[in-house]
Amino acid sequence: MSRSARPLTSARVRHKIKELTTPSADSNYVVNRNPRNLERLRIGYKPTGYHLEKPGRSYWHTLEVNTSGRYVSADVKHFENGTILSASTSEWAIKQQLYKTNDTPAFVNLGRVLAQRCLQAGITEMTCNVPAVPGSKLEKLLKAVQENGVSFQEPARLPLTHPWDAYRHEKPWEVTEQQISTQTAAKK
Repeated sequence: MSRSARPLTSARVRHKIKELTTPSADSNYVVNRNPRNLERLRIGYKPTGYHLEKPGRSYWHTLEVNTSGRYVSADVKHFENGTILSASTSEWAIKQQLYKTNDTPAFVNLGRVLAQRCLQAGITEMTCNVPAVPGSKLEKLLKAVQENGVSFQEPARLPLTHPWDAYRHEKPWEVTEQQISTQTAAKK
């Protein structure tokens, strides 16, 4: 039998898939495996919602905190895909480290755990429409999330520029020589 006339087997199919997906040494392309890359570049779709909605819906990621009589849970939700990350004091690993699962230290530690999980997943900015009373447990949770490296302000989406526009916004993926020189001067 000729090589092209051989019957398909799972081994041949796997070999062909591996051959097609593995980049060769001389190729100069990058395969993007991050589905949220356009959001990180600020050019992805960002829903605006309806103008009559109170909190609005103009976000990529948002924080939702749910408290019950016994437990506290915090979820990071994507506007399209639903819950991406969650942390709760009902989780065994967190519950074992707490005296009570709904007191102030529980809120603070839940904020730390959620911030760590967000940073591991690559989420550094999100919106938070949770109203917090000053001095409350919820405010301390939000403060713990912010202190551990997560910002509650998402960058604005880059506006569409046309060829006839006089002003063009700086693209976040372009780095100029002036920016590099100012960063090195600031480090010295």
